[in-house]
Amino acid sequence: MRILFVHQNFPGQYKHLAMYFARNPKHRVVSLGEKRPERPIEMKGVRHIWYPKPKGASQTTHPYLQSLESAVRRGQDVVRACLELRKEGFIPEVICVHPGWGEGLYLKEVFPEAKILSYYEFFYRSQGADIGFDPEFPPSFDDRFKVPTRNATQLLSFTASDWGISPTHWQREQYPPAWRATISVVHDGIETRLVRPDPKAVFKLEKPRLSLNAGDEVITYVARNLEPYRGFHTFMRALPEMLRRRPKATVLIVGGDEVSYGRKPPKGTWREKMLAEIGDFDRSRVHFLGKLPYPLFLTMLQISSVHIYLTVPFVLSWSLLEAMSSGCLIVASNTAPVREVMDDNLNGLLVDFASPMALAERVDEALANREGLRKVRERARQTVIERYDLATVCLPQQLALIEWLSARKTS
Repeated sequence: MRILFVHQNFPGQYKHLAMYFARNPKHRVVSLGEKRPERPIEMKGVRHIWYPKPKGASQTTHPYLQSLESAVRRGQDVVRACLELRKEGFIPEVICVHPGWGEGLYLKEVFPEAKILSYYEFFYRSQGADIGFDPEFPPSFDDRFKVPTRNATQLLSFTASDWGISPTHWQREQYPPAWRATISVVHDGIETRLVRPDPKAVFKLEKPRLSLNAGDEVITYVARNLEPYRGFHTFMRALPEMLRRRPKATVLIVGGDEVSYGRKPPKGTWREKMLAEIGDFDRSRVHFLGKLPYPLFLTMLQISSVHIYLTVPFVLSWSLLEAMSSGCLIVASNTAPVREVMDDNLNGLLVDFASPMALAERVDEALANREGLRKVRERARQTVIERYDLATVCLPQQLALIEWLSARKTS
């Protein structure tokens, strides 16, 4: 099969799928993404093509339309790269694309023969999901009214797509009813044989100098970036009380200081803002680790006593499922789509997203009863094995969908 993967941050959600096709020489695999010198693509069997970072929208463009203008510019850069591919004779049978940033806008114009499988990650709503969920950050007039235009890129891409895929049922349900009939729910998959418990794991760092194992009391928190969308403000407000209740606990915090979602703080970073807000605490037991290399991140999960995952109703993080697969005892926010994968007291402990005191109490409860909650850890891992394992569940479903789509007659 000739297959093209298009993702501004390739491999993104396509890492395992692209590697599967690349391992078999009968397939021709090409990927396309935005040029980022700091992140070279080295995937044997995959020919990777860069397109230049697109120019952003003009400052004179109406604010509601700036995201759409940026998407059009990105779509044009993708077109130029695809026209070169076509000139060389590469015409894909299937294109897997994440359309959220505009890369899927014009693919059908260049490759009308191809079947396009779009990754539908999130459809924005002015009410009922992330926007306005946290009363601390009420939406402005413009926040609510620019949402329909923000979805325009996906709406336009939908007309050029043959089928869609979403990682969770809740994420699929955010799309308009007419779309849902052509969206399959298949998660990207977790490598449960790699992401697994290891009672002998030791987490070591030189700076700060740390050596921790499963016998230590370790509280972990992970987000791509430390920001309110992932409950960082709630976590930080709970931190002094957690430290007071658990005088032997070490806290490991993983995540960058940028903003992936939502609004920026008035100045500085959310980490700086929350540190200033909560004031004095025992900083010798709290370690901000930035972004860890993946193997070290997995080791951290393996020695975690309690792992905290908080989110507004939004895209489900890989890190939650990885923590479950690692056998972590998880305290998570009682929000969608967390409830799709976690039941309170069955495979995790759920807590009010906006209550620092409830979070501190639940963490204390979990640490005080680590042995009694061992079954909760085991069921967390079993949930991921049964529903999200890459090799036995998700990858076979992805491959079956691609095979069905490639054989499907165009209506």
